[in-house]
Amino acid sequence: MIVFVVANSATGATRGGVAARLFAASAIVLAWYLRRKPEKHFFDGPEVHLEQLKRFSLRELQVASDNFSNESILGRGGFNKVYKGRLADGSLVAVKRLKEERIQGGGLQFQREVEMISMAVHQNLLCLRGFCMIPTERLLVYPYMANGSVASYLRERPESQPPLDWQIRKRIALGSARGLAYLHDHCDPKIIHRDVKAANILLDEDFEAVVGDFGLAKLMDYKDTHVTTAFRGTIGHIAPEYLSTGKSSEKTDVFGYGVMLLELITGQRTFDLARLANDDDVMLLDWVRSLLKEKKLGTLVDSDLRGNYVDEEAEQLIQVALLCTQSSPLERPRMSKVVRMLEGDGLAERWEEWQKEEMFLQEFNHTHHPSSNWLINDYTSNIRPEELSGPR
Repeated sequence: MIVFVVANSATGATRGGVAARLFAASAIVLAWYLRRKPEKHFFDGPEVHLEQLKRFSLRELQVASDNFSNESILGRGGFNKVYKGRLADGSLVAVKRLKEERIQGGGLQFQREVEMISMAVHQNLLCLRGFCMIPTERLLVYPYMANGSVASYLRERPESQPPLDWQIRKRIALGSARGLAYLHDHCDPKIIHRDVKAANILLDEDFEAVVGDFGLAKLMDYKDTHVTTAFRGTIGHIAPEYLSTGKSSEKTDVFGYGVMLLELITGQRTFDLARLANDDDVMLLDWVRSLLKEKKLGTLVDSDLRGNYVDEEAEQLIQVALLCTQSSPLERPRMSKVVRMLEGDGLAERWEEWQKEEMFLQEFNHTHHPSSNWLINDYTSNIRPEELSGPR
Protein backbone atom coordinates (compact mmCIF):
# COMPACT_ATOMS: atom_id res chain seq x y z
CA MET A 1 0.00 0.00 0.00
CA ILE A 2 2.76 2.45 0.83
CA VAL A 3 4.61 1.65 -2.36
CA PHE A 4 1.44 2.13 -4.48
CA VAL A 5 0.62 5.57 -3.09
CA VAL A 6 4.15 6.91 -3.23
CA ALA A 7 4.73 5.59 -6.72
CA ASN A 8 1.51 7.14 -8.00
CA SER A 9 2.25 10.54 -6.48
CA ALA A 10 5.68 10.48 -8.00
CA THR A 11 4.26 9.54 -11.39
CA GLY A 12 1.80 12.40 -11.23
CA ALA A 13 4.57 14.86 -10.51
CA THR A 14 6.89 13.79 -13.30
CA ARG A 15 4.46 12.33 -15.91
CA GLY A 16 6.41 9.08 -16.44
CA GLY A 17 9.84 10.62 -16.42
CA VAL A 18 13.04 8.87 -15.38
CA ALA A 19 12.99 10.57 -12.01
CA ALA A 20 9.57 9.07 -11.27
CA ARG A 21 10.74 5.55 -12.01
CA LEU A 22 13.83 6.03 -9.84
CA PHE A 23 11.75 7.45 -7.02
CA ALA A 24 9.29 4.55 -7.21
CA ALA A 25 12.12 2.05 -7.17
CA SER A 26 13.59 3.77 -4.12
CA ALA A 27 10.22 3.59 -2.40
CA ILE A 28 10.01 -0.14 -3.06
CA VAL A 29 13.47 -0.64 -1.60
CA LEU A 30 12.54 1.48 1.41
CA ALA A 31 9.37 -0.51 2.02
CA TRP A 32 11.32 -3.77 1.74
CA TYR A 33 13.88 -2.44 4.21
CA LEU A 34 11.18 -1.47 6.70
CA ARG A 35 9.75 -4.97 6.53
CA ARG A 36 13.26 -6.43 7.02
CA LYS A 37 14.29 -4.04 9.81
CA PRO A 38 13.61 -6.42 12.75
CA GLU A 39 16.02 -8.95 11.21
CA LYS A 40 18.73 -6.32 10.87
CA HIS A 41 18.69 -5.89 14.63
CA PHE A 42 18.74 -9.61 15.33
CA PHE A 43 21.39 -9.20 18.02
CA ASP A 44 20.28 -5.85 19.42
CA GLY A 45 18.52 -5.15 22.68
CA PRO A 46 16.36 -7.62 24.57
CA GLU A 47 14.99 -9.44 21.49
CA VAL A 48 17.90 -11.81 21.00
CA HIS A 49 16.53 -14.86 19.19
CA LEU A 50 18.21 -17.57 21.24
CA GLU A 51 15.12 -19.59 22.09
CA GLN A 52 17.06 -22.67 23.11
CA LEU A 53 19.01 -20.74 25.76
CA LYS A 54 17.81 -19.27 29.03
CA ARG A 55 18.59 -15.64 29.67
CA PHE A 56 19.43 -15.62 33.37
CA SER A 57 19.11 -12.57 35.57
CA LEU A 58 22.18 -11.48 37.49
CA ARG A 59 20.27 -12.05 40.73
CA GLU A 60 19.60 -15.71 39.82
CA LEU A 61 23.30 -16.38 39.29
CA GLN A 62 24.32 -14.45 42.39
CA VAL A 63 22.02 -16.61 44.52
CA ALA A 64 23.17 -19.79 42.76
CA SER A 65 26.85 -19.09 43.43
CA ASP A 66 26.54 -17.61 46.93
CA ASN A 67 27.21 -14.16 45.47
CA PHE A 68 30.25 -15.42 43.54
CA SER A 69 32.03 -16.40 46.74
CA ASN A 70 35.60 -17.66 46.72
CA GLU A 71 34.35 -20.96 48.14
CA SER A 72 32.32 -21.47 44.95
CA ILE A 73 35.26 -21.05 42.56
CA LEU A 74 35.87 -24.11 40.39
CA GLY A 75 38.69 -22.59 38.40
CA ARG A 76 40.04 -19.42 36.89
CA GLY A 77 41.63 -18.37 33.62
CA GLY A 78 43.22 -15.28 32.19
CA PHE A 79 39.86 -13.79 31.21
CA ASN A 80 37.37 -15.31 33.63
CA LYS A 81 36.50 -17.15 36.81
CA VAL A 82 34.25 -20.19 36.93
CA TYR A 83 31.88 -20.73 39.86
CA LYS A 84 29.89 -23.76 40.94
CA GLY A 85 26.23 -22.92 41.37
CA ARG A 86 22.91 -24.49 42.25
CA LEU A 87 19.87 -23.08 40.48
CA ALA A 88 16.42 -22.72 42.02
CA ASP A 89 15.35 -26.02 40.42
CA GLY A 90 18.21 -27.80 42.22
CA SER A 91 20.38 -28.43 39.15
CA LEU A 92 24.13 -27.82 39.38
CA VAL A 93 25.80 -25.46 36.94
CA ALA A 94 29.17 -23.88 36.22
CA VAL A 95 28.97 -20.10 35.83
CA LYS A 96 31.74 -18.45 33.82
CA ARG A 97 32.09 -14.79 34.74
CA LEU A 98 34.09 -12.65 32.30
CA LYS A 99 36.47 -10.10 33.73
CA GLU A 100 35.39 -6.48 33.70
CA GLU A 101 37.97 -5.32 31.16
CA ARG A 102 36.48 -7.77 28.64
CA ILE A 103 32.97 -6.33 28.96
CA GLN A 104 33.14 -2.75 27.78
CA GLY A 105 31.85 -2.34 24.24
CA GLY A 106 31.50 -6.06 23.62
CA GLY A 107 27.73 -6.55 23.76
CA LEU A 108 27.14 -7.22 20.07
CA GLN A 109 30.19 -9.47 19.78
CA PHE A 110 29.24 -11.34 22.95
CA GLN A 111 25.78 -12.13 21.63
CA ARG A 112 27.08 -13.29 18.27
CA GLU A 113 29.55 -15.58 19.99
CA VAL A 114 26.87 -16.91 22.33
CA GLU A 115 24.69 -17.80 19.36
CA MET A 116 27.60 -19.42 17.54
CA ILE A 117 28.52 -21.56 20.56
CA SER A 118 24.89 -22.51 21.17
CA MET A 119 24.66 -23.97 17.67
CA ALA A 120 27.58 -26.38 18.29
CA VAL A 121 25.63 -29.30 19.71
CA HIS A 122 27.47 -32.61 20.09
CA GLN A 123 27.69 -35.17 22.87
CA ASN A 124 31.43 -34.47 23.26
CA LEU A 125 31.07 -30.68 23.44
CA LEU A 126 30.12 -28.72 26.53
CA CYS A 127 26.68 -27.32 25.82
CA LEU A 128 25.77 -23.76 26.74
CA ARG A 129 22.72 -23.70 28.99
CA GLY A 130 22.22 -19.97 29.20
CA PHE A 131 23.76 -16.55 29.65
CA CYS A 132 23.42 -13.23 31.38
CA MET A 133 24.25 -9.93 29.76
CA ILE A 134 23.83 -6.54 31.39
CA PRO A 135 25.99 -3.41 31.00
CA THR A 136 28.29 -4.44 33.86
CA GLU A 137 28.34 -8.24 33.52
CA ARG A 138 28.81 -11.00 30.95
CA LEU A 139 28.19 -14.52 32.26
CA LEU A 140 27.87 -17.92 30.60
CA VAL A 141 26.08 -20.85 32.25
CA TYR A 142 27.09 -24.45 31.58
CA PRO A 143 26.11 -27.83 33.05
CA TYR A 144 28.30 -28.85 35.96
CA MET A 145 30.83 -31.58 35.14
CA ALA A 146 30.90 -34.00 38.08
CA ASN A 147 34.42 -35.37 37.54
CA GLY A 148 36.20 -32.13 36.75
CA SER A 149 38.83 -31.99 34.04
CA VAL A 150 41.23 -34.63 32.74
CA ALA A 151 44.12 -32.58 34.15
CA SER A 152 42.66 -32.36 37.65
CA TYR A 153 41.73 -36.04 37.70
CA LEU A 154 45.19 -37.09 36.53
CA ARG A 155 47.16 -34.95 38.95
CA GLU A 156 44.94 -33.61 41.72
CA ARG A 157 42.59 -36.46 42.61
CA PRO A 158 42.40 -37.47 46.26
CA GLU A 159 43.93 -40.82 47.18
CA SER A 160 40.47 -42.21 47.90
CA GLN A 161 39.62 -41.97 44.19
CA PRO A 162 40.96 -44.59 41.76
CA PRO A 163 43.03 -43.37 38.80
CA LEU A 164 41.56 -43.20 35.32
CA ASP A 165 41.79 -46.74 34.01
CA TRP A 166 43.07 -47.59 30.54
CA GLN A 167 39.64 -48.14 28.96
CA ILE A 168 38.44 -44.74 30.19
CA ARG A 169 41.58 -43.07 28.84
CA LYS A 170 40.99 -44.59 25.41
CA ARG A 171 37.38 -43.40 25.52
CA ILE A 172 38.53 -39.88 26.47
CA ALA A 173 40.99 -39.85 23.55
CA LEU A 174 38.28 -40.80 21.05
CA GLY A 175 35.52 -38.65 22.52
CA SER A 176 37.59 -35.47 22.62
CA ALA A 177 38.78 -36.11 19.05
CA ARG A 178 35.18 -36.43 17.90
CA GLY A 179 34.24 -33.18 19.64
CA LEU A 180 37.07 -31.25 17.98
CA ALA A 181 36.30 -32.80 14.59
CA TYR A 182 32.73 -31.55 14.93
CA LEU A 183 33.92 -28.00 15.67
CA HIS A 184 36.18 -28.05 12.62
CA ASP A 185 33.96 -29.78 10.07
CA HIS A 186 30.33 -29.32 11.07
CA CYS A 187 30.10 -25.78 12.46
CA ASP A 188 29.43 -22.76 10.26
CA PRO A 189 31.43 -20.68 10.83
CA LYS A 190 34.15 -23.13 11.77
CA ILE A 191 35.19 -22.94 15.43
CA ILE A 192 38.88 -23.14 16.29
CA HIS A 193 39.47 -23.88 19.96
CA ARG A 194 43.06 -22.53 20.27
CA ASP A 195 43.64 -23.91 23.77
CA VAL A 196 43.24 -27.68 23.59
CA LYS A 197 44.71 -29.26 26.72
CA ALA A 198 43.83 -31.73 29.45
CA ALA A 199 42.48 -28.90 31.64
CA ASN A 200 39.87 -28.11 28.97
CA ILE A 201 38.71 -31.69 28.48
CA LEU A 202 36.00 -32.19 31.07
CA LEU A 203 34.51 -35.42 32.43
CA ASP A 204 30.84 -35.97 33.12
CA GLU A 205 29.44 -38.37 35.70
CA ASP A 206 30.09 -41.31 33.34
CA PHE A 207 33.65 -40.17 32.54
CA GLU A 208 32.69 -39.26 28.99
CA ALA A 209 34.97 -36.61 27.48
CA VAL A 210 33.42 -33.18 26.97
CA VAL A 211 35.48 -30.49 25.21
CA GLY A 212 35.04 -27.24 27.12
CA ASP A 213 35.85 -23.57 26.54
CA PHE A 214 35.53 -23.87 22.76
CA GLY A 215 34.71 -20.77 20.78
CA LEU A 216 35.59 -18.50 23.67
CA ALA A 217 39.12 -17.94 22.40
CA LYS A 218 37.67 -15.73 19.69
CA LEU A 219 35.31 -14.07 22.15
CA MET A 220 38.12 -13.32 24.57
CA ASP A 221 40.30 -11.82 21.85
CA TYR A 222 37.78 -9.74 19.93
CA LYS A 223 39.65 -6.48 20.70
CA ASP A 224 43.15 -7.94 20.73
CA THR A 225 45.86 -7.27 18.20
CA HIS A 226 47.64 -9.81 16.05
CA VAL A 227 50.54 -9.88 18.50
CA THR A 228 48.45 -10.47 21.62
CA THR A 229 46.43 -13.18 19.90
CA ALA A 230 49.69 -15.06 19.36
CA PHE A 231 49.82 -15.79 23.07
CA ARG A 232 46.41 -17.40 23.35
CA GLY A 233 47.17 -20.86 24.68
CA THR A 234 49.24 -22.71 27.23
CA ILE A 235 52.96 -23.40 27.25
CA GLY A 236 53.70 -26.86 25.93
CA HIS A 237 50.47 -27.01 23.92
CA ILE A 238 51.16 -24.14 21.51
CA ALA A 239 51.85 -25.13 17.91
CA PRO A 240 55.13 -23.68 16.54
CA GLU A 241 53.50 -21.73 13.72
CA TYR A 242 50.90 -20.23 16.06
CA LEU A 243 53.54 -19.11 18.52
CA SER A 244 55.59 -17.43 15.81
CA THR A 245 52.81 -15.83 13.73
CA GLY A 246 49.70 -15.71 15.92
CA LYS A 247 47.68 -17.28 13.12
CA SER A 248 45.53 -20.17 14.23
CA SER A 249 43.86 -22.88 12.18
CA GLU A 250 42.35 -26.28 12.82
CA LYS A 251 45.91 -27.65 12.66
CA THR A 252 46.86 -25.68 15.79
CA ASP A 253 44.07 -27.55 17.56
CA VAL A 254 45.45 -30.83 16.19
CA PHE A 255 48.83 -30.02 17.75
CA GLY A 256 47.22 -29.23 21.12
CA TYR A 257 45.21 -32.43 20.93
CA GLY A 258 48.39 -34.44 20.33
CA VAL A 259 50.03 -32.97 23.42
CA MET A 260 46.82 -33.61 25.40
CA LEU A 261 47.04 -37.27 24.34
CA LEU A 262 50.54 -37.42 25.79
CA GLU A 263 49.22 -35.97 29.06
CA LEU A 264 46.53 -38.64 29.08
CA ILE A 265 49.03 -41.46 28.44
CA THR A 266 51.82 -40.31 30.75
CA GLY A 267 49.85 -38.52 33.46
CA GLN A 268 52.53 -35.80 33.40
CA ARG A 269 52.48 -32.06 32.88
CA THR A 270 53.47 -30.61 29.53
CA PHE A 271 56.07 -28.37 31.15
CA ASP A 272 57.80 -29.67 34.26
CA LEU A 273 61.10 -28.42 35.64
CA ALA A 274 61.20 -31.41 37.99
CA ARG A 275 62.24 -33.60 35.05
CA LEU A 276 65.56 -31.75 35.01
CA ALA A 277 66.54 -33.61 38.18
CA ASN A 278 66.80 -36.78 36.08
CA ASP A 279 68.49 -35.02 33.17
CA ASP A 280 65.25 -35.34 31.24
CA ASP A 281 63.59 -32.86 28.90
CA VAL A 282 61.47 -30.16 30.48
CA MET A 283 58.92 -30.28 27.66
CA LEU A 284 56.69 -33.37 27.68
CA LEU A 285 56.78 -33.74 23.89
CA ASP A 286 60.59 -33.80 23.82
CA TRP A 287 60.69 -36.21 26.77
CA VAL A 288 58.33 -38.64 25.01
CA ARG A 289 60.29 -38.47 21.77
CA SER A 290 63.57 -39.25 23.50
CA LEU A 291 62.15 -42.19 25.47
CA LEU A 292 60.44 -43.58 22.40
CA LYS A 293 63.77 -43.62 20.57
CA GLU A 294 65.15 -45.68 23.46
CA LYS A 295 62.06 -47.96 23.27
CA LYS A 296 61.16 -47.28 26.91
CA LEU A 297 57.40 -47.59 26.56
CA GLY A 298 56.99 -48.73 30.17
CA THR A 299 58.59 -45.51 31.40
CA LEU A 300 56.21 -43.42 29.29
CA VAL A 301 52.90 -44.80 30.50
CA ASP A 302 51.41 -43.34 33.70
CA SER A 303 52.72 -45.27 36.71
CA ASP A 304 49.29 -44.90 38.37
CA LEU A 305 48.04 -47.57 35.97
CA ARG A 306 50.42 -50.08 37.58
CA GLY A 307 50.94 -51.86 34.27
CA ASN A 308 47.21 -52.34 33.64
CA TYR A 309 47.20 -51.30 30.00
CA VAL A 310 47.73 -52.91 26.59
CA ASP A 311 51.21 -52.28 25.19
CA GLU A 312 50.06 -52.23 21.58
CA GLU A 313 47.24 -49.79 22.30
CA ALA A 314 49.54 -47.47 24.27
CA GLU A 315 52.02 -47.49 21.40
CA GLN A 316 49.26 -46.68 18.91
CA LEU A 317 48.05 -43.72 20.99
CA ILE A 318 51.61 -42.39 21.18
CA GLN A 319 51.92 -42.76 17.41
CA VAL A 320 48.73 -40.73 16.91
CA ALA A 321 50.05 -38.08 19.31
CA LEU A 322 53.36 -37.76 17.44
CA LEU A 323 51.63 -37.53 14.07
CA CYS A 324 49.49 -34.72 15.51
CA THR A 325 52.51 -32.81 16.86
CA GLN A 326 54.62 -32.66 13.72
CA SER A 327 56.26 -29.27 13.29
CA SER A 328 54.70 -28.60 9.90
CA PRO A 329 50.93 -28.02 10.10
CA LEU A 330 50.58 -29.40 6.59
CA GLU A 331 51.87 -32.77 7.77
CA ARG A 332 49.44 -33.06 10.66
CA PRO A 333 46.23 -35.03 10.07
CA ARG A 334 42.83 -33.38 10.26
CA MET A 335 40.82 -34.21 13.37
CA SER A 336 38.40 -36.27 11.27
CA LYS A 337 41.37 -38.39 10.19
CA VAL A 338 42.52 -38.66 13.82
CA VAL A 339 39.10 -40.06 14.73
CA ARG A 340 39.43 -42.70 12.01
CA MET A 341 42.94 -43.64 13.14
CA LEU A 342 41.74 -44.05 16.73
CA GLU A 343 38.98 -46.27 15.40
CA GLY A 344 41.58 -48.47 13.71
CA ASP A 345 41.53 -47.09 10.18
CA GLY A 346 44.80 -46.06 8.51
CA LEU A 347 47.15 -45.54 11.48
CA ALA A 348 49.63 -48.29 10.57
CA GLU A 349 50.01 -47.02 7.00
CA ARG A 350 50.39 -43.37 8.04
CA TRP A 351 52.90 -44.25 10.78
CA GLU A 352 55.01 -46.33 8.39
CA GLU A 353 54.97 -43.50 5.85
CA TRP A 354 56.02 -41.00 8.54
CA GLN A 355 58.89 -43.22 9.71
CA LYS A 356 60.23 -43.50 6.16
CA GLU A 357 60.14 -39.74 5.82
CA GLU A 358 61.96 -39.31 9.13
CA MET A 359 64.65 -41.83 8.14
CA PHE A 360 65.17 -40.07 4.82
CA LEU A 361 65.51 -36.68 6.50
CA GLN A 362 67.95 -38.04 9.08
CA GLU A 363 70.12 -39.62 6.39
CA PHE A 364 70.01 -36.45 4.32
CA ASN A 365 70.94 -34.38 7.35
CA HIS A 366 73.80 -36.70 8.29
CA THR A 367 75.18 -36.65 4.73
CA HIS A 368 74.78 -32.97 3.88
CA HIS A 369 74.85 -31.30 7.31
CA PRO A 370 76.97 -33.50 9.58
CA SER A 371 77.51 -30.75 12.15
CA SER A 372 74.00 -29.33 11.99
CA ASN A 373 71.25 -29.91 14.47
CA TRP A 374 68.61 -28.19 12.38
CA LEU A 375 66.20 -31.09 12.17
CA ILE A 376 65.64 -31.30 15.91
CA ASN A 377 62.47 -29.33 16.45
CA ASP A 378 62.69 -27.82 19.89
CA TYR A 379 60.10 -25.16 19.21
CA THR A 380 60.72 -23.27 22.46
CA SER A 381 64.48 -22.92 22.23
CA ASN A 382 64.43 -19.51 20.54
CA ILE A 383 61.63 -17.97 22.56
CA ARG A 384 62.29 -15.50 25.31
CA PRO A 385 60.68 -16.24 28.71
CA GLU A 386 58.63 -13.07 28.67
CA GLU A 387 57.02 -14.14 25.39
CA LEU A 388 55.92 -17.42 26.90
CA SER A 389 54.39 -15.72 29.90
CA GLY A 390 52.44 -13.09 27.99
CA PRO A 391 48.71 -12.43 28.36
CA ARG A 392 46.47 -15.46 28.02
